[in-house]
Amino acid sequence: MASKPHPPLMKKHSQTDLISRLKSRKVLGVGGEDDDGEVHRSKISQMLGNETKFAVREPIGLRAWILISAVGFTVMALMALVFPNQLYELVFEEELSTTSLAVRLYGGALLSLSLIMWNGLYTAEKIVIQWTLLSEACYFAVQFLVTSVTLIELGILPNAAMLLLLSRALFLAVTMSFYYHLGRRVKKI
Repeated sequence: MASKPHPPLMKKHSQTDLISRLKSRKVLGVGGEDDDGEVHRSKISQMLGNETKFAVREPIGLRAWILISAVGFTVMALMALVFPNQLYELVFEEELSTTSLAVRLYGGALLSLSLIMWNGLYTAEKIVIQWTLLSEACYFAVQFLVTSVTLIELGILPNAAMLLLLSRALFLAVTMSFYYHLGRRVKKI
């Protein structure tokens, strides 16, 4: 049996036909706006969602603040680890030789917090940045309370300790401000 030669395949020009493409997109359900006002270019982006909605809108100065915090925590940690007695004398204007272990432990904790700050500096995830700011705020609040109680127990009020208390209150306010602004939802225009 001799087979008949097949006629050449006719190409359908629907890809170039604008009306046909619009009809196809309408049938697929892409190209129009969804309930959130987003226009999806394909069914895949419609199913997976738009990654731009997950992008973090950072407050101005957030990265600079995290960098300053990371550097400050690292420097204080190294000072507490290397020169524990001098750091205690600087703040409380008293000389105690028995506090070097406690100040070194404080330096180790600060070094751990500085690693969190350095990680928060290089991440793009909103939740990681929020936890970084929250851990920083908790540190400032606890240090403010502990220093205040210690000063009350000692019955002294050195200038360096007062400066430390004021700076911690200011740093706590700045950190909580960034935390609040980072957590706010952006209104659609």
